[in-house]
Amino acid sequence: MLIAIRGAISAEADTPEEIRSAVRELMDEISQRNHLLEKDIVCILLSNTNDIHSLYPAKAVREAGFARAALFSSAEPEIVGALPLCIRMMILVESAEAPKHVYLRKAAGLRKDRVLFSVALDGPSGSGKSTAAKQLAKELDILYLDTGAMYRACAIQALRAGLHDFTEENVSPLLKNLNLHVVYENGAQRTILDGEDISEMIRQPEVSMAASHISALRCVREKMVEMQRKIASECSCVLDGRDIGTIVLPHADCKFFITASVEVRARRRFDELKTKGFDVSFDVVKREIEERDHNDATRTVSPLRRAEDAEWIDTSDMSVEQVVALLKQKIQEKI
Repeated sequence: MLIAIRGAISAEADTPEEIRSAVRELMDEISQRNHLLEKDIVCILLSNTNDIHSLYPAKAVREAGFARAALFSSAEPEIVGALPLCIRMMILVESAEAPKHVYLRKAAGLRKDRVLFSVALDGPSGSGKSTAAKQLAKELDILYLDTGAMYRACAIQALRAGLHDFTEENVSPLLKNLNLHVVYENGAQRTILDGEDISEMIRQPEVSMAASHISALRCVREKMVEMQRKIASECSCVLDGRDIGTIVLPHADCKFFITASVEVRARRRFDELKTKGFDVSFDVVKREIEERDHNDATRTVSPLRRAEDAEWIDTSDMSVEQVVALLKQKIQEKI
């Protein structure tokens, strides 16, 4: 069956070196994601914005080693407001698989319905990563997946089963019948357990502490990672948690480690709980933050740590708006 795979990439400058680099990156990514061999390619159709003059993208395709397929190339008419230095591509191939379209760099925003990209935000409790992740996803018009809510739902399942000692032996059987769904209504994530909306319940302090303990279990993490990877494979998304960039999505397009001082994180958590009507003291909240930091960093399975390729961002002296603006800037520079 003949299928069409679409792609696009932006160049940094109109130079032969940059055009070659962009074309090779796009061809390699399309080939990798679609498991293509050169012999599978029937035809390559190219177009480029009329601000590219230094090298024909079609010539760059040949130089990249794709010499057998027929090539068709054209320059696009000038369009006010169009993405500059853009190279578009359509590859016709013989394949029975569904095409995986690829849009890279600044071209990633051209087809939100076609391109898939993932953003991983890791960091300790109270660092502001969840708030930033929600706003970031909204501004990028992609999915926000609250992974912490999924672990909290598991904690509620265990508490309702009367468990207080969370071990592999007594928690693992609960996962076999875990009826957990994540749904999105009016732009917000709702967590549904056994048909009940527990979106507010999972934010209670005792659930937070239980989630910290239960999330250290290998059986729980394997179950949640399986669910999270499936969701991320189906749409562009922002995920936040403790091990997104290291374990859940090690090949995420953009990775960040979001942190802040213990004092700042405790104050944020304290203010959040007071706003929701919980009767708590700052000292207790701070101790819980420190205890959770210790649990998350020292657990045997998927401990909290910064991925080697994740950018470190300290939000202690930053507003949510400043954090989101910085994240957007870095994401746009990368994709």
